[in-house]
Amino acid sequence: MGRAGVYDAIVIGGGHNGLTTAAYLARAGRKVLVLERRHLVGGSTVTEEIFPGYKFSVLSYVVSLLRPEIIRELQLSRHGLEILPLESTFTPLPDGDHLARWADHDQTRREIYRHSPLDADAYDRFGQLMYRMALAVKPILSMVPPDPTSLSPKDLRGLLRLDRHLRDLGDTDFFMLYKLMTMSSADFLDEWFETDALKATMSASGIIGTFLGPRSPGTAYVQLHHYMGEIDGAFRAWGFARGGTGAVADSIASAARALGVTIRENATVVQVIVRGGRAVGVALEDGEEIKARTVVSGLDPRRTFLSLVDEADLPQDYVHAIRRYRSVGSSGKVNLALGELPDFTSLPGDGDHLRGAISISPSQDYLERAYDDAKYGEFSRRPYMDVIIPSLIDPGMAPPGKHVMSCFVQYAPYALNGGWNDERREAFGDTVIDTLSEYAPNLRGAIIHRQVVTPQDMEDEFGLTGGNIFHGELSLQQLFFLRPAPRWANYRTPVRGFYLCGSGTHPGGGICGGPGRLAALEILKGGVR
Repeated sequence: MGRAGVYDAIVIGGGHNGLTTAAYLARAGRKVLVLERRHLVGGSTVTEEIFPGYKFSVLSYVVSLLRPEIIRELQLSRHGLEILPLESTFTPLPDGDHLARWADHDQTRREIYRHSPLDADAYDRFGQLMYRMALAVKPILSMVPPDPTSLSPKDLRGLLRLDRHLRDLGDTDFFMLYKLMTMSSADFLDEWFETDALKATMSASGIIGTFLGPRSPGTAYVQLHHYMGEIDGAFRAWGFARGGTGAVADSIASAARALGVTIRENATVVQVIVRGGRAVGVALEDGEEIKARTVVSGLDPRRTFLSLVDEADLPQDYVHAIRRYRSVGSSGKVNLALGELPDFTSLPGDGDHLRGAISISPSQDYLERAYDDAKYGEFSRRPYMDVIIPSLIDPGMAPPGKHVMSCFVQYAPYALNGGWNDERREAFGDTVIDTLSEYAPNLRGAIIHRQVVTPQDMEDEFGLTGGNIFHGELSLQQLFFLRPAPRWANYRTPVRGFYLCGSGTHPGGGICGGPGRLAALEILKGGVR
């Protein structure tokens, strides 16, 4: 028996979803323990001082999808959460030109007009459409997926609610939503715009974290998924947490502790203890066993069921579904400590263009060729990158006069030809620097330190199976009532008293917290005592 006796609930993994679940359970009066294998909480949502004085958001790097109800209900602002806006997207182009979108709508319109008057007009209409689509999907993000094959009153009520919601959209928006769910981001944007750089930069949202290219069906939904981010009620608003993304997890952890949650770090769970078809506790790496009435996993589905649970305790069809669950990573991360700011040839000097996102996405073909490299087992020779300079937004991230740069990179396939090793990791980092230096020639000489994170590192260090940042592809066959497996999308599992709460459940990945909140509410409906 554990030192503190029997807990009402044990949460495996101190990522932001696991912490959210713990906080909501404790808010309802439950005695909760969180077990985190690393030396700090946050999972992929961490800030670490990798080099003295330089703080990196090591993996996750921007905030938008975090559900407003979680911020409100857990009073995260009182626990230190502050979101600083990212107000621009700057795309440097190889010919020395650039494309920029700004917080000021008129300024953005003038910039797009400079490239295409037709696109400037279409941009407003497109924005209105995507706003309606985000509103259409938003209620679905907050509902437990019903099982369409079940005749239980609960599932029938859920299906009726979903049917009523979709009917209320009207024919035009329903058909448009269907297109977004099934089309590629490239094809969808081709229906609206003609400027290649604009289409490429916008379609890049559809490939982030996926092993898909912009012309792959289903990426239009991934684009919508990222479009649904909101800050203070403003859709498509993205921000940076003061102190890095670790501040998000720290604020949730602070709220959880204030509600009575016990959090143990350096505590690696190696087994979920199952007796008589019911989870009764966990075993740690050091041999300690801790009992609980309910066990919740914030880990991805494959790691949870193929590593922590004895296969004999699971139905074979469920095991087969989890083995088929796609969780192959396609992203890498390069974090840089800089002695000076990058100086972009297409827009020289310091300026607001450096205080938002910098997108290396000059054309649709550029993105598709980057994907072609990954399809055949190589990292992209000319990768897509989503870059921010956090120290311009939050000076505390670096020493005075110095800077940190975060580079999210597609594509870096988990299944690299020959495997990942130190040599291939450094070659990948060199490719990223070489590509960025084509647009900002001073960058190479400005680098003081660099950290290169591959999908293999994400699996080994952060526990992400296959290095997948979303705990599984956000593809149509793995969404809503199919995430992570048919008939088991309601956070429950075939083991009684054992639940999932991570990004491998609805509504999916990103710094969202939705899975954690919905899992907690579902657990409370069933009771944990």
